[in-house]
Amino acid sequence: MPLRLLLVRHGLSSFNVERRIQGRDDLSTLTASGHEQARRLGQALADVPMKAVYSSPLKRAASTAAGILENRDDGLEPSFEDGLLEIDLEPWSGLTAAERSDRFPEEFATWKQKPEALELIRKDGSRYRPYEELMKQARRFLDELIKRHPVNSDDTVLLVGHNAILRCLIVSLLGEPERGFRRLRLDNASLSIFNLSPRDNGHQLQIECLNSTAHLDPPLPAKGEGSRLILVRHGETNWNREGRFQGQIDIPLNSNGHAQAEAARGFLQDVSLQKAYSSSMSRPRETAEGILKSHPGISITLTDGLMEIGHGLWEGKLESEISADWGDLLEQWKRSPETVQMPEGETIQDVWNRSVDSWNAIASSLDSKETALVVAHDAVNKTILCHLLGLSPADIWAVKQGNGGVTVVDMPSEPGQPAVVACLNLTSHLGGVLDRTAAGAL
Repeated sequence: MPLRLLLVRHGLSSFNVERRIQGRDDLSTLTASGHEQARRLGQALADVPMKAVYSSPLKRAASTAAGILENRDDGLEPSFEDGLLEIDLEPWSGLTAAERSDRFPEEFATWKQKPEALELIRKDGSRYRPYEELMKQARRFLDELIKRHPVNSDDTVLLVGHNAILRCLIVSLLGEPERGFRRLRLDNASLSIFNLSPRDNGHQLQIECLNSTAHLDPPLPAKGEGSRLILVRHGETNWNREGRFQGQIDIPLNSNGHAQAEAARGFLQDVSLQKAYSSSMSRPRETAEGILKSHPGISITLTDGLMEIGHGLWEGKLESEISADWGDLLEQWKRSPETVQMPEGETIQDVWNRSVDSWNAIASSLDSKETALVVAHDAVNKTILCHLLGLSPADIWAVKQGNGGVTVVDMPSEPGQPAVVACLNLTSHLGGVLDRTAAGAL
């Protein structure tokens, strides 16, 4: 069983409300809303067994950890770790966002465009690079954490920290993709879940969910200034339940799949939608139709480029049947998916090319005020999300997509900025904070 990491950003703080830079200073404390956020997250995690809890020693994080743990009966206490301290922004700490922009315009522009190049000057006159220092801190912390909790330990570990350090931990876990820091968002009291399982001499990473705020009100992160796309994987089919490779065989939703679409409808009913797109296959189309019951008047544009990967001769078969005839190729698919040509089917690069092209076409058709629903498939969604996270076709196993899971992407409003994955694979509307959807087959 894998090592499961639960990453939590501290609740709303006094400096968050005042839009002041917090950094490593410990002047900011949780607000009443922040304490309530921590309590709600503790309720959501009440039934999740944990082996250990590690927290930044700064008050806003320590108070969040205490709020999460206050009603547990397992006796867990947080261990305070300097490896979870927030980024050191000494000359900016305490300033409002507007004051920082006015006093440090060039440095602020660098921070937004290329954070790794930002240099600041401490009070003692020494120059330093905050992001570079924080990435080193993140790497050291992860190395020590995995020594304490090996990737085959079956441990679940809670980490309570801050926006920048948690994003650096995630960037490090993802292999440090280009501009990875700017592709992520972590809201106050959000929950992100990462699974690490053994692989060769290292580990295989899986993002189970990212920046879930489903336990809060509102349940989705606030929309940015650009357009927004809500990416959903179709609901369950009988073949998902049986673990058959579906590919481009047009299997409809089963009764649970329709129930998942209905749950997604309820979860998204208060979201303002202007457009909807779906793969031209029946299972995503039926899922989109179910979600749009709360949005009458929106028609669905069907897009062949969002069709599931063509598994060729594997379609309709169980993994055991594929293993019997293509055992070596199946193992290669699990370890190096980017190298596999499906027998009489597609490569993951084929899917990447058409799915990313379709995604980009949809995104470019929206104006900044619009939000669009996009419903597709496991492999399609994974390639789109790998593209958005700065990963490659080799990394598709790093992204989980549960049946009926919801992902939100905010497109940039400023030139040169990447799209932001505002949250990924939210499945709490299907029952609990952990993804319990059918494993299926891909």
